[in-house]
Amino acid sequence: MSDVALSSVARFVSDGPEHCIVRREDGVYADPEALGTTLVAALDSLLRAGHYLAGLDYPILIKALYGHGPALPRDAAGRVQVRIAADIRPFTPARQALYRSVKITDGQAEYYFEPVVEPDPDGGERPTALDADEFVADMWVKGIRFGADVAAIAEAIGKGAAGRYVVARRLPPVDGDAARVEEVTNELHRSDAPLELANGKLDLMSFQNRFPQVRMGTRLLRKVPRTAGSPGFELTGIPLLAEIGKDLDLAAYAAEGTGIDVVPAGEFLIARRDGFLNVDPKSSRIAISDKIVSRDGVSARTTGNLNLSGDYEEFGEVQEQRTIEGDSITVHADVYGHVLSRGGAVRLERNLVGGSARNMNGGVRVLGVASSATIQAAKGDVVLGRAENCVISGARIRVETAINCEIMGDDVEVTHAEGSAIAGRRVRIGRAAPWKQGEMLVYLLRPDCARIDDAMAQVRERIGQFGKLAARHRASIETLTAQPHLSKYLKIAPRIRSGDLVLKPEQVPQFQRMTDTAGPALKELGRLSDEAKKLDAERQSGMAVLGRLEAQRYDRVGAAQIALEAIAGEVQVRALPYEPDLGCIWDQGPRDIRLRLRDAIGTELLHAGREGAWAWDSASAVSPG
Repeated sequence: MSDVALSSVARFVSDGPEHCIVRREDGVYADPEALGTTLVAALDSLLRAGHYLAGLDYPILIKALYGHGPALPRDAAGRVQVRIAADIRPFTPARQALYRSVKITDGQAEYYFEPVVEPDPDGGERPTALDADEFVADMWVKGIRFGADVAAIAEAIGKGAAGRYVVARRLPPVDGDAARVEEVTNELHRSDAPLELANGKLDLMSFQNRFPQVRMGTRLLRKVPRTAGSPGFELTGIPLLAEIGKDLDLAAYAAEGTGIDVVPAGEFLIARRDGFLNVDPKSSRIAISDKIVSRDGVSARTTGNLNLSGDYEEFGEVQEQRTIEGDSITVHADVYGHVLSRGGAVRLERNLVGGSARNMNGGVRVLGVASSATIQAAKGDVVLGRAENCVISGARIRVETAINCEIMGDDVEVTHAEGSAIAGRRVRIGRAAPWKQGEMLVYLLRPDCARIDDAMAQVRERIGQFGKLAARHRASIETLTAQPHLSKYLKIAPRIRSGDLVLKPEQVPQFQRMTDTAGPALKELGRLSDEAKKLDAERQSGMAVLGRLEAQRYDRVGAAQIALEAIAGEVQVRALPYEPDLGCIWDQGPRDIRLRLRDAIGTELLHAGREGAWAWDSASAVSPG
C-alpha cells in the first residue's frame, strides 16, 4: 500500500512487524505488499499483545496469510483491498480466562462448549457469553492458526448449551492431475453404420467407414498438461505440499507418419502424411500409412465386408462369407472367407479353410494348410505348403503336397501329389500316386495348332505346284533347244553379236534365212523362260510364308515338358488340347477347371503306368518309357 493511501489513517502503534496492519475508520486492512509470512508475524505479534480482531473476515484473513481461498477483492480502480476485520479491540486477561484449550484428534480440533460466568463489580459472578472473534484469537495464541470453522463456532456460542463441537479442521492437500491426451478430431473414430450404396440402398454386410483416413496436417491428439495441485495446511498453518501430476511424453504416441507440433495453443500429435489411421492397442502408438492394419478380425460384427483402396494387414480371423478386397493383403490368422486382390501380393500366414484367395494381377502365398479352398493367380505365382481338396490355378505354381486337388497353370511343380488332376505346359512332379478312390491324372496342355497346320499344308501344296510347273517349263525349253535348226542358230548368233564371228557377204543372206526359220521357236523359248522365273519367285515367296508359319507354331506350342520322377500306383498322362486364341486356359472359374480336368473326353493318352518314372519334352518329342 502506498504512503499516500496510508497517510490518512493511523498505524497501529507497535515496535514489532505489525506495521503492515492498518486500522481505518471503515475497518482493519493489511498491506497488500506485505502478505504471507510478514503478515503472519504481524498478526501473531498483535494477538499476543492482548488484542483481537473484531468483525473478523476469516476467509480474507486466511487468503492473506496463506494464499488459500478465493481471490482478494479489488476496489473500483482495480487495486487489491485486504480488509481483514472491522476493528482491533483489547482481549483482556479476564476474557481470555473464559476460553479453555481445544482437543486435537486426527487433524481436527474439538471444543466443549458450556455456559460461562465472569466476575461482576460487586465481587460476585454473572453469566456471560463467549465471542467467536475472541475464540479465533485464543486458538491462534494456542497454536491453531488455520482451518477455524467460524460458522460452527458462532452457532455453538449462540445456542448457549453444553456440547462438543469441531471448531477447526486440517486441510489435506489436493494432488495435481496427471497429464493426459484428448482427441481433437472426429476422424479418429470409425463408423459402423451400414454402407449406403449409390442407389440409396443400404448394404448390411458392409460398414460406412471402418478404417478412417486423415489428411496431412490434421491434429489428432492434444496434450492436456499436468497440474501442480493445491497445498493443504495443518492446523498450525504449516503447508502440506501436494504432489505434482505425472507428466507424459506425447512423442511416445507418435509412430510412422505422425509427429509432434508445439504451438502457442498447446502440444499436438499431427498427421505428417495422408493415409490410413492405425492405432497399436498395446503401445497406443498412432501411425499413418498407406497400409491398413486391423487386429479385430473380419466378421459381420467387427468390419463387415471390406472393399479397400490400399494395402491391408489383418491379425484376426476372416470368418465365413466375409470378403476382403484390396491391393496387397496379408492375414496373420486363419481365413475362412474370401480374399481378393486387385494387384500386389496376397500372403496368408496361417490356414485357408473353405474360402478363397484370388489375385487378379499378382501372386498368392499360403504358409499354412489350404483345405477345400480356391487359390487363383492368373498372372502371378501360387506358392502353397499343403493343399487338400483345392482348386488351384496360376501362371506359376509351386506346391509341396497336393491331395485330391485340381491344379492348372503354365508352369507347375508339385513335390508330392496324390489323387490330383494336374495340368500345365511344363509339369514336374516329385512323387505321383492315386488317393483312395481318386485317380491321379497329369495333363500336358497342348495348344490347338490345326489352323496353322492347315495353312502350312496349303502353302506346301502351293509350293509343290509351283515347282512342278517350273519343271515342265524347263522341260519344254530343253525340247525346243534340242531342235537342229534352233540349236545351230543358238550356237552361231551369240558369236556374231559379240564379233567373234564375222560373216562374209555371201553368208549374210543364208544367216538371215536361218533367223527367220528360228523366230517362232525363239519367241516360245522366251515365254517359257519368263514363266519359269515367275514360278521360281512364287516358290521362294511361299517358302518364306512357310517359315513364318513354322515360327508361329513354335511360339504357340512353346517349350513343353512333363517329368514324373516317381510313380507309385496307377497314373495317367494325357494331352489336353486348348485354343490359345480364346484366352488363358487356367484363367477360369473353379467349377470349370474341375470339370475340365476330371473329364478325359477329347484328350490323348500319352502314358499310363504304375511305377518307375516318365518324362516327355517337346524338344525331343520322345518318351523314354
